Amino acid sequence: MKKPVARLLLSLALPIATAVFASAQQLPPAQEWLSTASRSALFAHQSQPLDFSSPSNTLPVIEVNDMQHYQSMVGFGCALTGGSARLIMQMSPADRIALLKHLFAKTGNGIHISFLRVSIGSSDMNTHPYTYDDLPAGDSDPGLVHFSLAPDAHTVLPVLKQILAINPDVRILGSPWSAPAWMKTDDSLKGGHLKIADYPIYARYFVKYIQAMQAHGIQLYAITVQNEPLNPKNTPSMVMFANEEDAFLAHSLIPAFHKAGIHTRIWLYDHNPDVPSYPLSILADPAVSPYVDGTAFHLYGGHPSTLTRVHNQYPNKNIYMTEQSITSPHTGPLPIAEAIHHVLIGSTRNWSRLVLLWNLAANPSDGPHTNNGGCTSCQGALTLDGNQVTSNLAYYAMAHFARFVPPGSIRIGSTQHEQLFTVAFLTPAGHIVLVVSNTGNFPRAFNVKYHSRWFTSTLPEESAATYVW
Repeated sequence: MKKPVARLLLSLALPIATAVFASAQQLPPAQEWLSTASRSALFAHQSQPLDFSSPSNTLPVIEVNDMQHYQSMVGFGCALTGGSARLIMQMSPADRIALLKHLFAKTGNGIHISFLRVSIGSSDMNTHPYTYDDLPAGDSDPGLVHFSLAPDAHTVLPVLKQILAINPDVRILGSPWSAPAWMKTDDSLKGGHLKIADYPIYARYFVKYIQAMQAHGIQLYAITVQNEPLNPKNTPSMVMFANEEDAFLAHSLIPAFHKAGIHTRIWLYDHNPDVPSYPLSILADPAVSPYVDGTAFHLYGGHPSTLTRVHNQYPNKNIYMTEQSITSPHTGPLPIAEAIHHVLIGSTRNWSRLVLLWNLAANPSDGPHTNNGGCTSCQGALTLDGNQVTSNLAYYAMAHFARFVPPGSIRIGSTQHEQLFTVAFLTPAGHIVLVVSNTGNFPRAFNVKYHSRWFTSTLPEESAATYVW
C-alpha cells in the first residue's frame, strides 16, 4: 500500500510545484511610486512598470524573502492634535470631507491612513493647555464630578466622528500630556509629578475618558500612561519616573480598568529609546507585565536598534513607534530618503508594529501651539491655510507606507546595502510591498530579487520609492 500512497502524494505535489514554478515565471510587473530630493517626483506613480526577468548585470541585489516573517503591522498614521482638528474644522464642509476621504478612505487614490493618536486633554499643539477637569487654584474634585470632554466638543470629537464615518476601522491611541493641575505636586499643567494620594483618582480619570469617548462612538485601541514622562519642558507636561509609572499601573490603573471592564490596551513609556531601562524595569515587574501590551517609543533621542533590544528581552510584548516630528523647508531639497530611512524603515526593521508621525496639520506659522512650552517648529504633515492644503515631508513619507501596507500586513525579509535601506511587507491580499531609501548623494541602480526573478530599478540621489507587485 505504501507505493500507491507515495505515487498519489507525488502526483499531488507535481501540479503544486508546477504552479509555484509558473507563478515565479509569470510574476506581474512591479509598480513604483517615487519621491525625489529635488521634488521632481512627489509620491508619483511611475508610468513604466518594472518587468521581472533574469538579470544581465552585476548590480547590487536586494532580495525579498516572503518566507522570513517578523511582526504584523497594526497601522501607519499621525497625531490628530487639538490644533490639527481646529484647522480642519475651519475648512468648508465640502473641502473638509474631501480632505478626510483622501487621508483615511480605504479605497481610492488617497493615502489610506489607518491609525491616529489623540491627546487626552490638550497637547502642546493646542491653542491653550487644558485637561477634562480643570478647576480654580486651590480647588479639587476627587469625585471627578466636573469631568467633561467639552473642551474637545467643537474640534477633536467632530473630526474623529467624520473620520470614523469614512473609515470605521481607523484605530486610535490616546496619550495624556498632563493630569489636572490639582492632582500634581506643582499645581501646574507644566512639569511636576502626580501626587501619590491622587493615583486612584487619576486612574478613574482614565476610565471616565475611555467611557466618555465610547459614549460618542469612539473606541480607544490603546492608551499610554504619560507622553514623554521624562520631559518637563512642554506646556502641558508631567514627569513620571519609571518607579512612579510602575506603581500607578500596579496599584491604581490596572485595578481600575479591571473593575470597569475596560480592555483598552496599555502601552508603557512613550518616550525616546535612549533610556531603555524605563520600560524594561516595568516589564520585569510581575504585578504589571501581564497586563500591558507593550512599549511605545519616540525617536528624538537614542537609536532605533534599541527597540530590538527591548523586543529581544520581552519578545511576547509588542513595540510601537508613537511619535516623531519630521520637517523640512517648503522649498529646496526634500530630505525624504533620510526621514524614511531613520524613522519608518528604522522602526519597522526593529519590530515596531506601528509608525505614527507627529502633527497631522498645522497653519503656515506651524501653529497653533501653547505658549511657554509649545512646539514652535512642529510642521504638520499638511499645512492648512483655510481651504488651501499643502503637503509636506511627513505626508509624503507616511504615504509611501500607509497607502500600501494595511493593518494585518507582515514584515518580511529584505536585504540592504550601504546607503540603500529597505523594508518589505506581505499584505493580507497577497501583495509584496518594498520600500527602498537611497541616502547617498548619487543615483543608485540595483536589482530586486523575488522568487528567483529580478527587476532592475534606479533611485535618484537622496530619494525613496515604494515598489508593489
